[in-house]
Amino acid sequence: MPRYTNGDWPEKLWIVRHGQSAGNVARDAAEASGSRRIELNTRDADTPLSDLGVQQSEALAEWFASAGGADARPDVFLTSPFVRSRQTLRIVTDALSVEGAKIQPDERLREKEFGVVDRYTKQGMAESFPALAAQRSLVGKFYFRPPGGESWCDVILRLRSVVEELRRDYAGNRVLIVSHQVVVNCFRYLLERMDEKTILAIDRQGDVPNCGVTEYGFADTTLGRRFGVLRTNAVIPLLAAGAPVTKAADQPVGPK
Repeated sequence: MPRYTNGDWPEKLWIVRHGQSAGNVARDAAEASGSRRIELNTRDADTPLSDLGVQQSEALAEWFASAGGADARPDVFLTSPFVRSRQTLRIVTDALSVEGAKIQPDERLREKEFGVVDRYTKQGMAESFPALAAQRSLVGKFYFRPPGGESWCDVILRLRSVVEELRRDYAGNRVLIVSHQVVVNCFRYLLERMDEKTILAIDRQGDVPNCGVTEYGFADTTLGRRFGVLRTNAVIPLLAAGAPVTKAADQPVGPK
């Protein structure tokens, strides 16, 4: 796995998907019933955690709180401005007794935008937007941009500036980022220097677990101390607390 030789990186970087949301629950219900649309009473940005999502976030908070003292815990807290991510992070920071002012929402960490196909199930997209479904199959999910929405490449583009900011402003810090499934994978694409084929192969293996932890830091190697990936999509916090593990996709727009 590629490792960076530079020292201008956070001491630790945790990238976490939010806890299960009401949108994840609604999506599963729509898929199970064969519905075209995912029924929600809120816009995507305002969709809160489910009760299970709160439990998962509490398990994550307990894991960080028991992490061997203040010098092993996060000291910088970044989050998507979407409600489900902010709620997840708030539960963690409450457990760590962190002042609210230290929580930094960043619109670059928001969910991938799905445009006109937002809230459509796989079946619903195929039936309501057959031309778009055909285009997506042709160009692939990495490059497909629905009208009014984003491709994975668009998400990667906005995350490039986040990575540069991490190196510029947070070298030596311990940074926790709470965001969304596609964002987690796109960070991995950047930080682990992947190509399209590699990240999509990982994506096909399964959805990013809610409150799953992907961690980067320094480790001793034969080439010296290097910054790189330490664990991916770890559900250790959930298992330790007995919280159920969920891996629902945020938006099921077409086949993987």
